[in-house]
Amino acid sequence: MAKRSWSELSDQQRGVVVLGAIVQVTLQVLALRDLRRRPADEVRGPKPLWALATFVNTVGPLAYFACGRRRHGADLSP
Repeated sequence: MAKRSWSELSDQQRGVVVLGAIVQVTLQVLALRDLRRRPADEVRGPKPLWALATFVNTVGPLAYFACGRRRHGADLSP
């Protein structure tokens, strides 16, 4: 499949691309903000590594929210 330029996309296709970008940026901002505010003992693994992971498309922020955070009040022992 050949690459298509922005001007060759239909309005609906452009809308999907814009919506995807908004979702990606929103998830990344929320993950980075949470990571910055959360104490290191409430994060599974190194915080800098999770910060880098948030730049991996939508998967990085979702992985952080699913696996990188410890729950408040949960047992914090390893």
